[in-house]
Amino acid sequence: MNVKIEDGCIACGACESICDAVFTIEDVAVVNQAAVADNIDCVKEAADACPVGVIVIE
Repeated sequence: MNVKIEDGCIACGACESICDAVFTIEDVAVVNQAAVADNIDCVKEAADACPVGVIVIE
């Protein structure tokens, strides 16, 4: 499973607060791909909570 951040991230920190094993906020959200498989439930929760809808799960 691949997770990416599309253009438009506002670095609000919601994803990091929900799933800090996968998401880190720098200038925008950054995905730790190696941690996605073990944390897929919180990745989905973070994607649903993203206020601008830029977290894409493929």
